[in-house]
Amino acid sequence: MSDKVKEKCAVFGVYGQGLDVSRLAFYGLFALQHRGQEASGIATTDGDDIYYHKDLGLVTHVYSEDDMKKLKGHIAVGHNLYSNTKVSDGDHAQPVIRRNRRKRTEVNFALVHNGNIPSLVALQEFLDDKGIEFAHLNDSELMATAINCYVNDGMTLPEAVEAAYPLFTGVFSILVMDRENLVAIRDKCGVRPLSLGTLGDEGYAISSETCAFQTTGAEILREIEPGEMVVINQEGVSSKQLAVSDLKLDIFEFVYFSRPDSTLLGKSVYEVRKNGGKELAKEYPLEVDMVVAVPDTATPAAVGYSQSLDIPVEWALVKNRYIHRTFIQPDQHSRERGVRMKLNPLAAIIKGKKIALIDDSIVRGTTSKQIIKTLFEAGATEVHFLVSSPPVKYPDFYGIDTPKQDKLIAAQKSVPEIQEYLGCSSLHYLSIEGLLASTELPADNFSTSCFTGEYPVDLLGRAEEVSYGL
Repeated sequence: MSDKVKEKCAVFGVYGQGLDVSRLAFYGLFALQHRGQEASGIATTDGDDIYYHKDLGLVTHVYSEDDMKKLKGHIAVGHNLYSNTKVSDGDHAQPVIRRNRRKRTEVNFALVHNGNIPSLVALQEFLDDKGIEFAHLNDSELMATAINCYVNDGMTLPEAVEAAYPLFTGVFSILVMDRENLVAIRDKCGVRPLSLGTLGDEGYAISSETCAFQTTGAEILREIEPGEMVVINQEGVSSKQLAVSDLKLDIFEFVYFSRPDSTLLGKSVYEVRKNGGKELAKEYPLEVDMVVAVPDTATPAAVGYSQSLDIPVEWALVKNRYIHRTFIQPDQHSRERGVRMKLNPLAAIIKGKKIALIDDSIVRGTTSKQIIKTLFEAGATEVHFLVSSPPVKYPDFYGIDTPKQDKLIAAQKSVPEIQEYLGCSSLHYLSIEGLLASTELPADNFSTSCFTGEYPVDLLGRAEEVSYGL
């Protein structure tokens, strides 16, 4: 039903003697539910054994009180998953568990991963040389298996992670835990976010987003650097740079993925989105009766646009928060009905009005088309569609669920053609310059691959999937 791209995963970790780490992990994952809504899992250790529970479903559905009581210990890692067809049966839900090759009942470690490895060749060749079958493994499981080879050879977990790191030719924010250590690593470009926080005097939390720190009572310490490995154990926190940092945070984290109460690179996500609306007002000022946001991620941009032009913002689209994107859509009629189930127009304030409708992005365009149609049916005389990011023309290979390029409307149609398809009175996308200006940070801090087709992490064999035609 959604016309949005989807973040595939969230990770959360806790370390601290005397802390209820499984419950803290639960709360952290609950705060990160927006990054993955198909499956969830938590692993913990008390120093003697490693315990884990994972299943399909939302965080509040996956764990019972009995499950939480069994997840004992002082270290925890957790994961939320947005599934694709390969993981819809739960077989690939995380944490990934790897065992001792000699004592098959003994768990060596648990791993959780946010990101994607576009080319698996290096990992597959390594495992092939080791005589390990890998045909059924996804990228997260391949990475865990490579680390496990080194652990089984006698390395400590931090040593094994460091040894396997060069094989990870892609994008990753990873947490790994054994009975003693909580280890965090990021790829050299830091495409996916990862932050470190403190829990009291001796506890620590690591999260895909800082909003989870507020939920768990943690305080932000810093972001884990691109290419950095952080190790937390009874000796404290240590850090080692495994690759030269070349920061390229995915700018879609600011546009859509992250919660507005998170911070990235020291910037409030809410304020950056609001700035995007201000930049839209500079580029495309309109004389309309009201500004309307497509809820919820476009709301800050609508506020920024409204304040810049002194046009009232109205809550003219009411969102049913109990309709999840897992709603079944067997045909076009059902998809359109799904949009109506999710967003209801307030006809009493829409009728006879000229509207500036603001959204953060357009992917396929199907949902946007239906929303515009709904506003006209509710009596709007004009619906001008403003988008607080540039056209999405290129697929993602870094841990986002984007359609194939031929399903991206901006890759197939010009802006006037998109306007005609959507049926809006006018259409304006925020320029790439405007988007970058809204962050108030250097442009070279970001990956803008979905908009520009410039991929900071080499796609290797998958580069042929990208067309630069339109």
